[in-house]
Amino acid sequence: MRMSRAHFDELVAHAREEAPNECCGYARATDRLVEEVFRGENIRRSPYGFELDAHSLIAANELDGEGFEVAIYHSHPRSPAEPSEQDRNLAQYPHWTYLIISLAGEPEIRAWTIADGRVAEEALEVE
Repeated sequence: MRMSRAHFDELVAHAREEAPNECCGYARATDRLVEEVFRGENIRRSPYGFELDAHSLIAANELDGEGFEVAIYHSHPRSPAEPSEQDRNLAQYPHWTYLIISLAGEPEIRAWTIADGRVAEEALEVE
């Protein structure tokens, strides 16, 4: 997956604004390039997990239905940009990309696919 520096900065800014809680949202992509980022609401309002609000989840599914690639993002304010056990258990969309923003140290974003509990990292290029 690829994203612009502006989208990278937008995701990091959202994570910083919501800290110490996790932030979340989704992105629309075409040909593995993030074209637009949409902030969602973490209805759990927790530093230890997220649940994307229903409006955002419906909108992401609509993008998927229209043929766009979808990425769900969330932050880990104090831990690495790696899927937690909870992230693996809650991942419901095996063909979507999961972006995790870490604020532990220098901000970092990593991309993952999660299918049936199996996790694989995708390359993420910031242009």
